[in-house]
Amino acid sequence: MSKAISKDLVGLTFEPVPFAWDAKDVMLYAVGVGAKPEGELEFVYEGKGPKVLPTYAVIPGMFAMGGLVSNVEINLAMLLHGEQSITLHREIPPEGKVKITGRVAEVWDKGKAAVIGCEGIVEDDHGPLFTTKATLFIRGAGGFGGERGPSTAGVNQAPERKPDHVAEDVTRPEQGAIYRLSGDPNPIHIDPDFAKMAGFEKPFVHGLCTYGFVGRAILKALCGGDPARFLSFEARFADQVYFGDTIITKMWTSAPGEAIVQAETQKGNVVLSQARATFKA
Repeated sequence: MSKAISKDLVGLTFEPVPFAWDAKDVMLYAVGVGAKPEGELEFVYEGKGPKVLPTYAVIPGMFAMGGLVSNVEINLAMLLHGEQSITLHREIPPEGKVKITGRVAEVWDKGKAAVIGCEGIVEDDHGPLFTTKATLFIRGAGGFGGERGPSTAGVNQAPERKPDHVAEDVTRPEQGAIYRLSGDPNPIHIDPDFAKMAGFEKPFVHGLCTYGFVGRAILKALCGGDPARFLSFEARFADQVYFGDTIITKMWTSAPGEAIVQAETQKGNVVLSQARATFKA
């Protein structure tokens, strides 16, 4: 029987889930987040690797939330991805067999909405490979009497100076159709009728797809294209990206091995905010 959303969910741990991937999976993911043969051949062609984009961690990480959807009363049409973080303990191999243990880390009552933070620990035979955390924003599910949670105002705020690095990348009309094949089939990103039913004018880019575009920009600008140097990336989803939009990633080095990141579209809308990346300098 599914449980109602309440603060009592905190600490709820789900049964470990097995997951496996191969070279085809990581190359499909790379194309899904905009990687191209020119300049990123080693991520999309087995003849040169493939190397694995660090943000591929979100794909197994989603299965940490599977227990949430099956054990907690959540209306999927009202669910939005609020925040996402990944922490890499080792470089992700092109083939892997892991177990994923999901846990509810936090539950907040925002009045008109509920916020649930779900953590995933992903381990292979050599130990922890990466840790993910997703914060889910569930519209209409607040008012259950829980705490509002800490304010995030000012967290990872973009400095008022020129960025140290800027990257621009155009999303393609079929971006969502490709990205969903990596295991994120929410129809809000491809079905116009479903998107309208959920209150949006049309389908829009998966938040995690935008996250992957920005992760590629971080990898190239701050890690010299080397996934082994990419340590962590946290971000808040601030607005929708629509297919055909350009994602402009701005990066400010804030300390050795650390950068504040913000992404916006060509219209000036901030779509990824309060973002921070750490890397081997």
